[in-house]
Amino acid sequence: MTKSLFDATHIGDLNLKNRIAMAPMTRGRAGDTRVPNDIMAEHYFQRASAGLLITEATVINEQGIGWIGSPGIYSKEMVAGWRKVTEKLKPTGTPIFLQLWHCGRASHSDFHGGELPVSASAVKIEGDGIHTPLGKKDYEVPRPMSVAEIKATVEDYRRAAVNAREAGFSGIEVHSANGYLLNQFLDSKTNLRADTYGGSLQNKYRFLGEVLAAVLTVWPAHRVGVRLSPNGIFNDMGSPDFRETYLYAIKELNKLQLGYVHIMDGLAFGFHQLGEPMTLNEFRAHYTGILIGNCGYSKEDAEQRLAAGVVDIAAFGRPFISNPDLVARLQNGYPLAPCDDMSKWYTPGPEGYTDYPPYGG
Repeated sequence: MTKSLFDATHIGDLNLKNRIAMAPMTRGRAGDTRVPNDIMAEHYFQRASAGLLITEATVINEQGIGWIGSPGIYSKEMVAGWRKVTEKLKPTGTPIFLQLWHCGRASHSDFHGGELPVSASAVKIEGDGIHTPLGKKDYEVPRPMSVAEIKATVEDYRRAAVNAREAGFSGIEVHSANGYLLNQFLDSKTNLRADTYGGSLQNKYRFLGEVLAAVLTVWPAHRVGVRLSPNGIFNDMGSPDFRETYLYAIKELNKLQLGYVHIMDGLAFGFHQLGEPMTLNEFRAHYTGILIGNCGYSKEDAEQRLAAGVVDIAAFGRPFISNPDLVARLQNGYPLAPCDDMSKWYTPGPEGYTDYPPYGG
């Protein structure tokens, strides 16, 4: 039987009203305190017709910060703030997973009292700069993490998982994509280490594996997801051995019986800069659990992937920004409100965040 976007499904013991997920999207509404607030609760509540909500990337510790106004999950105040979100969502029955984040080299010393950002190795992002609390600056050469720091960061992920549970989340997603810290250890472009965290595929995967082992002491496996971007070049990524790296990673992840693996689908944006992009078929061949596909999908793109059996759930990002009722619009064929005005995507307040009306509103 062909899967439909609008069929109910499940992740472990969690019931999903449809196969549409809202992808994580940084929106910068937590302010200087990084404590989630009422307007964030309203934002997620408005989009609860999705089968699954995945929060914006949320930093696990202060060292992980690299974005103005992004939320955290490392203090009691942050836990209480996120509880406003989960409590508001309870009547909707929609599960919500918290995405755990560390920016690594995609940060700046302005966020850290003058201390350099960290990474696997001292490899700078080549790009047009980063917005910091003191204005737009050039990227810096990061400081390689020591093994002791890696172990401490693994513990910070575990503590963040505990805090997510206390905040009332349905589960967690470990962010290992888009050029952030765990991705920086996976990829050979940014991982030049010669210790047990670099060199071989097993060593480059080690940090992610240790983080997953830690959070799985807190959550059952079916309440944990992982996000990967095998074809990603965002944040100046892209390694010649990307296919070898991510085939190894998916085989390791398959052993863990996770809730899902969330993959940035390279075919949505054409070819990888270093060769033919990996396809979801390659991951399906090695992964027996739930796969979520994401990256610029139209309704037709998502339905094709569901029909082909290469994904079980389709995640939509930008369309959810300006279409809080995206599920109804897709199901009824209503036109989508455009989401190409980025001027209010990361600004404080409701404008460009919670002021988009439903269709006909």
